[in-house]
Amino acid sequence: MSLSPYDVLMDFAIMSILLFVAQFLRAKVTIFQKLLLPSSLVAGFLGLFLGPQFLNVLPFSSAISSYAYLLVVFLFASLFIGNEGGGSFKQTMDEVGDTFLLNSGVYFGQYAAALLLGGGLLMVLFPQVPEAFAILMPGGFMGGHGTAAAFGGSFKELLNWDEALPIGQTFATVGLLIGVIGGVIAINIGTRVKATRFIKTMAELPEGMRTGMMPPKEQESMGRNTVSPMTLDPLTWHLMLVLIATCAGYYLTNWLQGLFPSLSVPMFSVSMICGVILQMILKALKLTKYVDKNVVTRIGSSATDYLVAFGIASIKISVVLKYLYPILLMTVVGIASVVFYLVVISRKLFHNYWFERGIFIFGWSTGVVAIGVTLLRIVDPEFKSKTLEDYGMAYVFMSFIEIGLIAVLPTIIVKGYGMLAGGACFIVFLILMGICVKKYGIFKGKAGDLRPGEAEALGIKAVR
Repeated sequence: MSLSPYDVLMDFAIMSILLFVAQFLRAKVTIFQKLLLPSSLVAGFLGLFLGPQFLNVLPFSSAISSYAYLLVVFLFASLFIGNEGGGSFKQTMDEVGDTFLLNSGVYFGQYAAALLLGGGLLMVLFPQVPEAFAILMPGGFMGGHGTAAAFGGSFKELLNWDEALPIGQTFATVGLLIGVIGGVIAINIGTRVKATRFIKTMAELPEGMRTGMMPPKEQESMGRNTVSPMTLDPLTWHLMLVLIATCAGYYLTNWLQGLFPSLSVPMFSVSMICGVILQMILKALKLTKYVDKNVVTRIGSSATDYLVAFGIASIKISVVLKYLYPILLMTVVGIASVVFYLVVISRKLFHNYWFERGIFIFGWSTGVVAIGVTLLRIVDPEFKSKTLEDYGMAYVFMSFIEIGLIAVLPTIIVKGYGMLAGGACFIVFLILMGICVKKYGIFKGKAGDLRPGEAEALGIKAVR
């Protein structure tokens, strides 16, 4: 059956209806509000159960399983467009050193746990499972549906393993659920042990976060008009830039593979590089002042919403059932790693506001940064802990670590060096933690004890 342009259009139109229904449910149904479920997650499950694998009442085309990887190529193309760069590495370490070290450590720690612990258990208990299986857990947990699609696409190209994509999307979906539901549970525990600094109970959650619909007084502009609508709509201008990088990535990837048939280059990595080159061209032409990074980010985030929804809706249940026990095993490894990072690493090594900073890491290391922001806003509604500011500054350098691991690890694992890669990640993790201990020390008090600078910043009323 051939696919027409209208099939693609209707797939996105139908998913848009599901996103609308999901957003309405979040705004009106109490259980959705208490669980803080993202609308894209709900829409994805609606698409899965109403789609061809269950009730078969939605006329989705057979192409919906391919949209996740296409959208991740588009998403990666947008990452560096509009970036003006940051300060030096030394400046970052001096100002937000523990944030950089501990947030960077999550990448290496979770990959190490997956490849060493998870990979070792898989070899013993499920020897028939491909070695690449282990890395799909951190790809889904830490990278969300985007990285899961990137890994799935890479393994399809490198190993001709079609099942990698739905398995990765399954891990990403499970990770989101753990991030949201587990994060809410952790916050409730945190308030009881007096670890939170800005709230005492979950009842203080603002209306916009509960319902998903921002009240007029909390609404903000999403960006600036950087070009005149008389010549080109500002949104078209920014969307155009992302599509240019995406186009360049697609054709450059095909050209490279035609030139070097034995070379398999992930398209998402090439599109990201094309985005970097496009940003350099804009800078050379003195056009960067006409690019609003907030608008580009919103465009990328919009793609992520559809990516998540289509990723979940296209999960192949037969594949999940086939690999059910390995999936459960790796999920346990993933949960253990993020809980350990929150209750041990974050509590002992962050110099202040450990719970606020730790719950943010818990959120983004099980799903996406948006989940981390959601959990952070619950415990720090006005962002007084400076967690986001510090993370934003540190991410200038962290992004290279993240992209490098995503681009390099699949190829290394395919060549049979999964355990070696896991060992290298573990060594880097230990080095990062060691530097943090040497520079900031280990906090030896109780979870609820105030840390240096907190009492002065919070005032007398905040002292417990």
